[in-house]
Amino acid sequence: VLHEYRMTAADLRATIKHIAKHDADALRAQSGVSAARIALVPFAAEVLREVVRSFRPHDIAVSSYGIREGLLYEQMPESLRVRDPLIEACRFSEAKDARLPGFGQVIYRFIAPLYKSARPERLRLVKAACLLHDVSWRAHPDYRAEDCFDNATRANLGGLKHSERVFLGLALLHRYSNNRAGTRFDTLEELISERDRNEAEILGRALRLAAMLWLTDETDIARMRWHPRRKVLRLDLASDASALFGEVAQARFKALAGALGAVPEVRIGRKRLSV
Repeated sequence: VLHEYRMTAADLRATIKHIAKHDADALRAQSGVSAARIALVPFAAEVLREVVRSFRPHDIAVSSYGIREGLLYEQMPESLRVRDPLIEACRFSEAKDARLPGFGQVIYRFIAPLYKSARPERLRLVKAACLLHDVSWRAHPDYRAEDCFDNATRANLGGLKHSERVFLGLALLHRYSNNRAGTRFDTLEELISERDRNEAEILGRALRLAAMLWLTDETDIARMRWHPRRKVLRLDLASDASALFGEVAQARFKALAGALGAVPEVRIGRKRLSV
């Protein structure tokens, strides 16, 4: 997926120099671009060089959108233009492929206490992950985690940089897997910082826990509280929801607390449970 691939002006200049040093046949062999298009690449490179020299942008993004999409956007009412293309695409995927469309929004509200101080750009990725958390349920369990990562990194999603695709993919991978070691995505992980990789793991483990609890809009059976200064993660369950907190749910809650570096606390009704 080249859409939203970001480059600096220095990166672009290096690419233009590479194009200038090679003939059309060599460039075609490297890229797989058709002969008709590769013949125009040197001219396009020169035009792009002058555009960058004139405007001096902070970064340059590859866009798969063209005149067709521009005409469609021009005809949209303002109410459609202001919508987030990433969230709209994820909502569509959830409605089409998830077992319980709408459950993603319920999960988002449940894990929201973990993100009280998060930046808006991080919150939209959290919401996207919640909406996509179940769309790969048809995949074989042995490959489901990797399928989730592929969906995020290869899907036709707009409004998403490459680094954000990797973050989203890692979060969804951890939704289905306790461990990402040994996967074929090690090199892609390097596109984001270690801190972002850890935050993606936290998000994935939060999704993994939430999926175990039968959360609904109508009942307030479970609530999570996060105290970052005290490093305490607390789960409050209604008295009649104790059956939901079985061995697997306990393990997932402890894993989430561990990823946060927190002490886990559980209350069922007024009773405190040791975990």
